Amino acid sequence: MSSMQLRTLTFAVSMVVAGAGVAQEAGGRTRFILAASWQPAFCQTNQKKAECASQTGERPDATNFSLHGLWPMRQDYCGVSAEQKAADKDGDWNKLPEVTLAAETKTALAKAMPGTQSGLERHEWVKHGTCTKMSADDYFGVGVHLVGALNASAVRDLFAANIGKPVKADAIKAAFDKSFGPGAGDRVKMSCRRAGNVRMISELTIGLSEAAGAASAKSAGLADLIQGAGKTSFGCDEGVVDAAGF
Repeated sequence: MSSMQLRTLTFAVSMVVAGAGVAQEAGGRTRFILAASWQPAFCQTNQKKAECASQTGERPDATNFSLHGLWPMRQDYCGVSAEQKAADKDGDWNKLPEVTLAAETKTALAKAMPGTQSGLERHEWVKHGTCTKMSADDYFGVGVHLVGALNASAVRDLFAANIGKPVKADAIKAAFDKSFGPGAGDRVKMSCRRAGNVRMISELTIGLSEAAGAASAKSAGLADLIQGAGKTSFGCDEGVVDAAGF
């Protein structure tokens, strides 16, 4: 082999290796979304909802993220009747079937998901949970576990330390990277809503890998599930961390 051929082969191998590195850095594919609400901001524009009328500064959802849902990508209403689907889309969630849960799961869910006071868990199960292979108990158990991990992280600490103040995207992404590994912040999208003249952070939607769709995810590390997801744009670049109360 000539020196020219050797250099060409070496260059080709190096390009393949570099390409593999880029693919690895890009992560996997997002199969599930963990939707975590900042409940005080949600309640600013939903003051009549039961969970908002009853909110206090001492309740967990005043200083922690609340579980909105665990959503399979590009699937909803799996095996659901037309009547249930119509009731759900009309927002008449109390007409949906009651979700049967173990007492322990029900208690944990009521704390993690204040919206259960308005039947949110019925909506989440009919629209999203039916598209997983999990039982309702496992489905909500996974959601409670994952939002608990978020609330045990630097992300929650950042929000709790800045109630009433604006927080920028870069700070939130850095908090995700600190708790869940480099690049975790690239797998998160932030939503904001306006209440009067104030733009408030309302929700974080966090990309997760396919492993989030199994009962075993009740003991999985949130970092691993995030790192197995694909990247996304962050969305809202800055918003106020709202305090409980109107």
